[in-house]
Amino acid sequence: MAERAGLKPVKTGIIFLLIAMGLSGCADQPPAPDFVAVSGAGIQLDIKYFTGDNLVGERLDGYLAPSCWLARPAAEALQKVAAGLRERGLGLLIFDCYRPQTAVNHFVRWAASPEDLTTKPLYYPNEEKALLFERGYIAERSGHSRGATVDLSVYRLADGKALDMGTGFDFMDVSSATAYEPVSETVRANRDLLLAAMTAQGFVNYSQEWWHYTFKPEPYPDTYFSQPVSAAP
Repeated sequence: MAERAGLKPVKTGIIFLLIAMGLSGCADQPPAPDFVAVSGAGIQLDIKYFTGDNLVGERLDGYLAPSCWLARPAAEALQKVAAGLRERGLGLLIFDCYRPQTAVNHFVRWAASPEDLTTKPLYYPNEEKALLFERGYIAERSGHSRGATVDLSVYRLADGKALDMGTGFDFMDVSSATAYEPVSETVRANRDLLLAAMTAQGFVNYSQEWWHYTFKPEPYPDTYFSQPVSAAP
């Protein structure tokens, strides 16, 4: 869900202060001029944060359409991944791409309401909500807001069925780590398949989440955008 490497956890007591401060350097940034909407053969969009089928349990702020935006270099690399997988009868199932800072702020507000445990059984059954920041599952900034990070899986073109990756998207648990053991041979093969396909085109996996990849070098490594996601950039 969040790119957590290198980020310091935020204590719940200062969450609202962070929002009030506007996360200096993050909010009210214009969209990057080369952001593009990702689509095409072998690419299926299931943008979770446009729906209520997600960790928060409702559509996140900043998602006006179920679209996938990425900076052009990342989008072009992702198209190459999809082309390679199509030759094997497979496609990319995309859960999230560019994520506006307003959506990240929505996560922060949700985390500050410990009494709301509606989604705990599905997304963090083995974790305490009050510790999600301390454990690094949620951060006040996300690499997604820089436009080069994508959350995704793989599906079969023949029947549209997603490959078994062992856990669902945004499942906050050690079992979501890409190299987690033990997993079945099928799950291991599927995670390795995605890892190899993405790595070959310049994406780097976040090791704690099998679905999370960032294109390197990032076009905007120090900029966090807040433009809402609409049908087209």
